[in-house]
Amino acid sequence: MATGGPITTAVLFVPALLAFALPSCRKAETAGEKVGEKIDDALDRRPAEKLQAAAEDAGDAVNDAAEDVKDAVKDATE
Repeated sequence: MATGGPITTAVLFVPALLAFALPSCRKAETAGEKVGEKIDDALDRRPAEKLQAAAEDAGDAVNDAAEDVKDAVKDATE
């Protein structure tokens, strides 16, 4: 069974490269834009508000589940 090779290297290298390169392409936000986004968030006026709210709720649920698992492991090891 062959291991490694150029395809395996590319499959590992390309995502790693994109993970570092793409965030640097994001446009820098000014202080005014950040304040505007916070206001829109507080007033529920963001684009795709329902989708963003659902994503935030899902993220909160994942964090809560992670805390529950962490607590269960801690209790099991005591």
